[in-house]
Amino acid sequence: MHYVGIDVGSTATKVAVLDADGALSRTFLCPTGFSSVDAARRVRALLDEAGIDVGDGACVATGYGRVAVPYADKVVTEITCHGRGAARLFGRDGTVVDVGGQDTKVIVLKGGAVKKFVMNDKCSAGTGRFLEIMADRLAVDQDELARLARSGSPTPISNMCTVFAESEVISLVGKGEPRENIANGVVESVVARVATLAAQMPGEAYFLTGGLCDNGYVVERLAAHLGKPVGTCPEARFAGALGAALSALP
Repeated sequence: MHYVGIDVGSTATKVAVLDADGALSRTFLCPTGFSSVDAARRVRALLDEAGIDVGDGACVATGYGRVAVPYADKVVTEITCHGRGAARLFGRDGTVVDVGGQDTKVIVLKGGAVKKFVMNDKCSAGTGRFLEIMADRLAVDQDELARLARSGSPTPISNMCTVFAESEVISLVGKGEPRENIANGVVESVVARVATLAAQMPGEAYFLTGGLCDNGYVVERLAAHLGKPVGTCPEARFAGALGAALSALP
C-alpha cells in the first residue's frame, strides 16, 4: 500500500511516496512544462513504471496545478502541505522559507502545525524564476551562476520588476561589467527580497525548502541576511509533496 503526494508547481512537479508505515520510500521530479494536465499524466506513468498503484492507498495533490490531477483523492493547499512536509523533515518548530518558481512563502511552524504565513506579491523578482531568467541572460546554468556570484563583487540590481531588471543586466553587460559581478548582484537581489519577506515572520530557526535548497551559495547568503543559520536538506525540494503524502495517510 502506498500513499502518494503530488506537488504540481509552476516550474517542476514533485512526487513523494510513503509506504504503509508512513516512511518516505520514493521521490520523483519532472518538469511541469506547458500543461499541468500533461505533467499529471507523466507522473502517473512514472508511478506505473515504478510499480506504484495510486489506487492502492491514497493520493493527494497540492501546488498551483493541483486541480489538474484527476486521479487524486483530494487536494490540499500548498501552505498546509509545505508546513507538514517541513515539520517531518526538520522535526522542530521554526520558520520555513519556500522559494518556488512563481512565489515565495514564509510559514511559521508551532507544534508541527502552521501558525501563520505570508507570501510575496506574485512578483517573480523574489523567486527562483528570476534566477532562471537571469542565468539564461548570462548564458549560464544555475550552478555556474552561483559559482560566478561567489567570486564576484557586489553590483546592485535595483529594479524590482523582472522585465526592467533584465534590461538592467543587459545594460551592465553592454558596459563591460564582469559577468561574476553581475551574477553576484542577481543572487543578492533575490536573497535580499526573500530575507525581507522572511523577516516578517522571525523565528529561532529558519529552514529553506523549494528548488533552491541545493544551492549552497544562496543558503549562505540568506543566512547572512537573516543573521541566523538556515537549515536545509536534499529532500527539502519535496516538502510540499511530502506534506501532501502525509495528508493521504489514514
